[in-house]
Amino acid sequence: MTELKRKVDFTLPDASVIENARKARDSFSRFMLNYRFATEELMTKIGILKTEFEHLHDYSPIEHVASRVKTVESILEKAQRRGIPFQRTALQQQMHDIAGVRVVCSFISDVYWIADMLSAQDDLSVLEVKDYIAAPKPNGYRSLHLIAQVPVFLSESTENVLVEIQIRTVAMDFWASLEHKIEYKFGSSTPAHLLEELTNAATRATELDETMQRIHNAAQEKDPGRRRRSINLEALSPDMIESFLDD
Repeated sequence: MTELKRKVDFTLPDASVIENARKARDSFSRFMLNYRFATEELMTKIGILKTEFEHLHDYSPIEHVASRVKTVESILEKAQRRGIPFQRTALQQQMHDIAGVRVVCSFISDVYWIADMLSAQDDLSVLEVKDYIAAPKPNGYRSLHLIAQVPVFLSESTENVLVEIQIRTVAMDFWASLEHKIEYKFGSSTPAHLLEELTNAATRATELDETMQRIHNAAQEKDPGRRRRSINLEALSPDMIESFLDD
């Protein structure tokens, strides 16, 4: 029996193609790292505020904080859907939610309070505000979105990176989480009865937020001051306290 041998035409890529692929990989890695650094910097800023309120005040407006950076697949899918060129400059200018930080608080008033505190920071520039609390999306989504420019200080340069900050109440966050899971499961074919129930749930969540805000306001009227936590000074002598105050 004659043994047949297949000839496989295998040609190595040109060296310039390999070099360009390596450069593209390194460039995209640096691009994504900038967004990671920006979210870490924002998380540190918010963490400082949260810790300050927990230690020096009797009330903190921040319940919890989370961050995320989109995956390469998610960036590519959105770029194709929105007609954004898959280029560094185009992505930076037209896709503002590559990096995101979510701040969850108890009351509606806290949402705007946190936004004001962040906007007042010297090295943070808020470029755009989308108030979906005052004007909810048609499906009932409510949240305050800030597009902030965060400076990332690298070894040889400073990169200004855009990060989307979402600030919302616990009720808003619970609803948004459920809506995201349903959209992920059904996509554009979500059953009509589920969409109707989601809309109704958004209305009830709004009513809950408003009720909790009224209770909170009533409590604040009885005790309007932002009290500071007391510090045990028994271990310090009068001379030590006076010396510290005079410094």
